[in-house]
Amino acid sequence: MDKIDRKILKILQEDARITMTELANRVGLTKTPCIERIKRLEKSKIIRKYIAALNPDTLDAGHIAFVQVTLSDTTTQALQEFNLAVQKNPKIQSCHMIAGNFDYLLKVRTKDINEYRQFLGTTIAQLPKVQQTSTFTVMETVVDQVTFEVPVE
Repeated sequence: MDKIDRKILKILQEDARITMTELANRVGLTKTPCIERIKRLEKSKIIRKYIAALNPDTLDAGHIAFVQVTLSDTTTQALQEFNLAVQKNPKIQSCHMIAGNFDYLLKVRTKDINEYRQFLGTTIAQLPKVQQTSTFTVMETVVDQVTFEVPVE
C-alpha cells in the first residue's frame, strides 16, 4: 500500500459516495487506475464495507451504556460461545475482549434507560458464561468517531 492508496482511504472515509471521477482527480490519477486500486483494497479486505453513518438519536438508539462483563469460564470454547452470541445482537454495537479485571467491554445502544435495564436482564445476563456485569451509562457523547486516522505519509 502506497501514499496514493492511503489518500484514497482517507477520502473514502470522509465521503464514501464520492464519484470515481472526483476521487481520481483528488488523488492525481485517471479514473481506471483509481477504480483498480479500490478493487484491490476491497479484495485485500483493507476496505471491508461501505456504510452510512446514522444519527442514533433519531432512531431510538440514543442511550449508550458501556458494560463490563466477567465470565465464569474463559476456556477457548467458552470465549467462542460468548463471542458468537454477542455478534448476533444488533443492540451490542461493539464488543472488546479486555486484559484486566474483567473479560469484555460492550457498547450497548438502546432507546432509553428502561429499555437498557430490560436488555441487561433478558439478554446480557443470559449470554453464555456471564458471571457478573457492571454498567456505565453515558451522560454525554463528546466524540464518537466511525473512522480512524489513515497516515498519508
